[in-house]
Amino acid sequence: MADTLAELAAQLRVDSIRATTAAGSGHPSSSMSAADIVAVLFQKYLRFDFQHPRDPNNDRFVLSKGHACPVLYAAFKAAGAIDDAELLTLRQLGSRLEGHPNPRVLPLVDVATGSLGQGLAIGVGMALASRLDQRRSRIYVMMGDSEMAEGSVWEAFDKASHYKLDHLCALIDMNRLGQTGETELGWNDKAYVARAQAFGWHALAVDGHDLGAIDRALAEALAMTGKPTCLVFKTEKGHGYSLIANKEGWHGKALSQDQARDALRELGGERHLRIEVKKPEEQRPAQKPTAAPLKLPRYAPDEKLATRKAYGDALRALSDAHPDVVALDAEVSNSTYSEELRQAHPQRYFEMYIAEQNMVASGVGMAVLGKRVFVSTFSAFLSRAYDQIRMASVSNATLHLCGSHAGVSIGEDGPSQMGLEDLAMMRAVCDSTVLYPGDANQTARLMAQLVDRPGISYLRTTRAKTPVLYAASEDFPIGGSKVLRRSDRDVATVVAAGITLHEALDAYARLQDAGVSVRVIDLYSVKPVDAKTLRQAARETQGRLVVVEDHWAEGGLADAVLESFTDGDEPLPTVKRLAVRKMPGSGKPEELLDAAGIDARHIVEAVLAMKDTTAPTGSQETSRKRQPGKPTH
Repeated sequence: MADTLAELAAQLRVDSIRATTAAGSGHPSSSMSAADIVAVLFQKYLRFDFQHPRDPNNDRFVLSKGHACPVLYAAFKAAGAIDDAELLTLRQLGSRLEGHPNPRVLPLVDVATGSLGQGLAIGVGMALASRLDQRRSRIYVMMGDSEMAEGSVWEAFDKASHYKLDHLCALIDMNRLGQTGETELGWNDKAYVARAQAFGWHALAVDGHDLGAIDRALAEALAMTGKPTCLVFKTEKGHGYSLIANKEGWHGKALSQDQARDALRELGGERHLRIEVKKPEEQRPAQKPTAAPLKLPRYAPDEKLATRKAYGDALRALSDAHPDVVALDAEVSNSTYSEELRQAHPQRYFEMYIAEQNMVASGVGMAVLGKRVFVSTFSAFLSRAYDQIRMASVSNATLHLCGSHAGVSIGEDGPSQMGLEDLAMMRAVCDSTVLYPGDANQTARLMAQLVDRPGISYLRTTRAKTPVLYAASEDFPIGGSKVLRRSDRDVATVVAAGITLHEALDAYARLQDAGVSVRVIDLYSVKPVDAKTLRQAARETQGRLVVVEDHWAEGGLADAVLESFTDGDEPLPTVKRLAVRKMPGSGKPEELLDAAGIDARHIVEAVLAMKDTTAPTGSQETSRKRQPGKPTH
């Protein structure tokens, strides 16, 4: 077996070189340091059915150091999951073998990696999901030593220990060299071991090129109970080829054709060994709770209720109806109201404490194993985990995010707690859905759609209790809007959502008293946006739009409105943008809305200023065909 493992490890190194040299780019040296670890893991320990990569009984392998994917692709070739011809398409346009693993094109991997420091947290989520289903799957996460400087890694170390995830194993490829030189700790394996142990892990230092030592360490991890295991493997970057082994300046650098030929000679030439990766044992899934019919909460028109409370109520109803719904929160569940699910189904609620990066990445790990994942915290704090959200989209994961306490309307807590960039942030995520409900019934009905909606979704909720505007039976299609006030005499259209919708309705009443009619649109679906209704409103209200939002002026509601006019040949409307433009402070919600210029009084002033202008601001743009890129604000 030792000879076979040595030959397999050599083949993984050779194929990593061949693939990257054919591509003219990539990371052969980072792959070569990990080859012995991957060889032992795939040959002896991993249980995986390559014909059925989504089999819930499979072990999971997450390559957190995603730049070392050539060694993973080489292992796939050895296992017969891809052939040699495909291996040599690495990094080519249209190839499934991208420069970092990507499940959108390669279903053999679960998640996209390459933004370092996220793999272990994803592994935490996978381990939590497999435990929830009472499966015996093991989760292996291979990490680089450079990413050990990431704070998100230690969030994951902490949560894995807290939840006693003894079926999770971290494999640290400590090859000493990062992109620009030596890593922070170099080959100080004692420091890595001590840190892992301090976080409550079982930890070992291992010679990463001693196949027998690797074998024994993985066996010890397999037998561990009560705590996760961290194996710190001392390796050489570029191991196996003397020209680059343990040499600086070879990170992310493919060998030339001549160097590759020399390396292959030193490694004993090409091999095309096939290995049989063991398949997982058949396991009976845990008995799922009986699903109940969906009974969404219903609120009476005379109620006042915060949309964050409606989120919690709806989340509980969805968890009753869908046994695979889970919730993660960052120690604010009594504010986001995800505690509603915790009280009903405590085994499906996961407290992640103040560790938002780990929370989002763990949610991704749970989602790729089939859970319907809802993640909530204050909207401001999701910005801390934006990279994890971005990478969730690259992973083609479905993740439902809820950000509460958005905007200046939260009041006295001040700007550190005010999510003012969240709409822009979430609109920028590929294929995302962004919703901003204005009342409780609307929130519940939107939640019922989100539970089945693929991709990354974001629901923005508010702190304040607001009047119920809609009947519980009202429909709110994603991509739609609601025209709440309209007449044939409307002089302008006011577009709002969430908290500012109520200000817009107040402004409407004041304007009616003054004999001025305006249209009011509830743009609850920020992405996708209801361009048809907005365009019609612009045509019918003299091209005058007032967009009011509790958000910075950049990237939020007004930009979504303006972008709805980028297609077609209609003239651009004149848009008055009421948004937060100066850093807010503490104060009462009504004071802060007034100070930001986004309350009813300012909406009235904006409408009257537009009405009293003989020719709308930017009239050149509104009187001729649109010139792309020149909207008037």
